[in-house]
Amino acid sequence: MRHLTRRHRLLGIAIAAALTTAGCGAAAQDDGPEQAQSSVPALHDALPQSVKDSGVLRFAGDSHPPYRTVGADGSITGIDKDFQDALGEVLGVRPETSIVNNLPAALQGMLSGRYDAFNGPVKATAERERQFDTITWMTTRTSYVVPTDSNAGIDDAEDLCGKRVAVVKASVVEEQLAKLSEFCADSGRQPAQTIGLDDTNATMLAARSGRADAAGMTQAAAIDVTRAQQDTYTYVTQTEAQGATADNLALFVPKDSGLGPVLHEAFQELFDSGEYRRIMEQWGLTEVMVEKPLLNVASAQR
Repeated sequence: MRHLTRRHRLLGIAIAAALTTAGCGAAAQDDGPEQAQSSVPALHDALPQSVKDSGVLRFAGDSHPPYRTVGADGSITGIDKDFQDALGEVLGVRPETSIVNNLPAALQGMLSGRYDAFNGPVKATAERERQFDTITWMTTRTSYVVPTDSNAGIDDAEDLCGKRVAVVKASVVEEQLAKLSEFCADSGRQPAQTIGLDDTNATMLAARSGRADAAGMTQAAAIDVTRAQQDTYTYVTQTEAQGATADNLALFVPKDSGLGPVLHEAFQELFDSGEYRRIMEQWGLTEVMVEKPLLNVASAQR
């Protein structure tokens, strides 16, 4: 048959994983830690042997509300935590997150073997997919959060022309701000002044302290911030006429790890069970949902 059934795909992943393990030498059978019961045994069996042995899937994560909020005690809450827990249940492993300073630290940490995955969400690009498998699970546009007591006169994204905007370095938002600056220049205005910082908390602090006139972030993050602090912040969203594009945001894993197809299927389980919609609705993010998880979508679109 031209189209494989879901069961056949899962079986194929498990067989491929077994062959990979065999090619690397005999794996320990009984001396590893006892594994949690996986909701989908074929996906658990397809995990790299190191993950099965440890029972842990190691995520990198920066401080990036509402995806990850780090409490004073080091505890982590947010959309990312909810999805990691759900993926852990499907795979029969425990997710574990290490907080890093920024996106480059997360990407390099994965390539060096320190972390298994980073749920970002990060923009999936063809260039990044040379080194990483990406699983797109949401889309987004770029918004800019402004203190309600600001005198900067920002009622629309085009009002950011010539203004100071704090963004996370190397993020999709920084790319979108550059496109907004092109729009500003094309319309005879000054480009926005980019203030590159390590994480979303730093961009919010810059806007709140007056160092920046606005803090750029994903639309999902802006919705979360303004919903939680309605009297303190408002936001404007960049339009297509102002250079904006809807970007695919994804979970990243190193391409040579073998985790890409496994986590893609695990995400599909969350879609099929309704858990994906439940989590997105819980966080008020139905506007940025996708119909299905997409593996390496940027390369496929080239």
